Amino acid sequence: MKFGIFYEHQLPRPWKDGDEQRLFQEALDQVELADRLGIDYAWEVEHHFLEEYSHSSAPEVFLAACSQRTKRIRLGHGIVLMPPGYNQPARVAERIATLDLVSNGRVDFGTGESSSLAELGAFGIKVEEKREQWLEAVEQTANMMVMDPYPGYTGRFFSMPCRNVLPKPVQKPHPPIWVACSNRETIHLAARLGLGALTFAFIDPAEARKWVSEYREILKTECVPIGHSVNPNIAMVTGFSCHPDEAEARRRGEDGFRFFGYGLGHHYIFGSHKPGRTNIWERFEQARPGLPEAGSSRGIGTPQQLREHLRSFEETGVDQVIFIQQSGRNRHEHICESLELFAAEVMPEFKERADERERRKLEELAPHIEKALQRKQWMQPLKDEEIPEIHALGRQIVEQLPEEEQQATYQSASGLAVPLKDPAKH
Repeated sequence: MKFGIFYEHQLPRPWKDGDEQRLFQEALDQVELADRLGIDYAWEVEHHFLEEYSHSSAPEVFLAACSQRTKRIRLGHGIVLMPPGYNQPARVAERIATLDLVSNGRVDFGTGESSSLAELGAFGIKVEEKREQWLEAVEQTANMMVMDPYPGYTGRFFSMPCRNVLPKPVQKPHPPIWVACSNRETIHLAARLGLGALTFAFIDPAEARKWVSEYREILKTECVPIGHSVNPNIAMVTGFSCHPDEAEARRRGEDGFRFFGYGLGHHYIFGSHKPGRTNIWERFEQARPGLPEAGSSRGIGTPQQLREHLRSFEETGVDQVIFIQQSGRNRHEHICESLELFAAEVMPEFKERADERERRKLEELAPHIEKALQRKQWMQPLKDEEIPEIHALGRQIVEQLPEEEQQATYQSASGLAVPLKDPAKH
């Protein structure tokens, strides 16, 4: 089983000058430490306007910075908001490929629809259309990263002519694609589309076992990949605070984890928010006495308690557990100490089993993945004679002039005696 760390860049009020800078610099230090310790993944969200809960509106910038401070840890978008109102698909393809190049092939491409009205409303995305927008954009972004040239597409939510989308990623055919899942329905959708399931739902191991079993069964029997490969993995999130003393682990990590849940509820479920004015931390403090405790069943406790907690996920078949360690007012030094203790006393036994566990899984799934790829209806490439030519704007303007003025105008503008028309064609 693999392990990841997860960033929303939470920053509860009140804010002081320099707080955001400190937050991002500490996160970079944490990712660098995680890389040295052997943690497998660093995941970064994309959110807009979700004050206090998430200040991560440009994950591609943060992950690019991480790429230059690390050597082996994989860098995951968890997730890119895919409706074209947020991100035009060609721009996503370009950014993912570029990040894959500068990181030497360490990118995972997580995708999602989003469901916060603060975000959807600001970018003009209709709630009832966001799933269809996500489907359209993910499929075409994958095509853009692979096809040379991309043939072009006319869809319901975006259109684009034939272009060769550059650069191309290191990983072939493209980086592993994931989708954010918060319920069983989306887990099933991920399996049908051959996507990894980034499961942002805090469920117990018994429920996780059902989700993993259903995901694998649907993957084997119904999968038609939306991309050019299948990513047969399930990741689940948990809280995180590790200390030799259980009470100290909870003192350091419990409030951060509970604020994570409260902030999520505020922006997505029960909150009423006035931009720039609502103080979510203050409301959280008022609600704190009635909130459930978060102990070892949420990844907060001693090394032995974390070991037992994580074994329960390993036994269900979960492929990766992602730690929510930067949340609320959790302190940077406590996060680093927890990571170091976890890497020294908990992680080694899981690392020992990881390769063989992964080998057996892929061996079992290989024939089913092959059949899934055979079921896919691939976008057809253009024949060479079908690829349209793009005439430069200057050429188009000059060609509107009388013929006797065209060559003189072109020479004057370029300083070169280059014919406007290809002698082979004219």
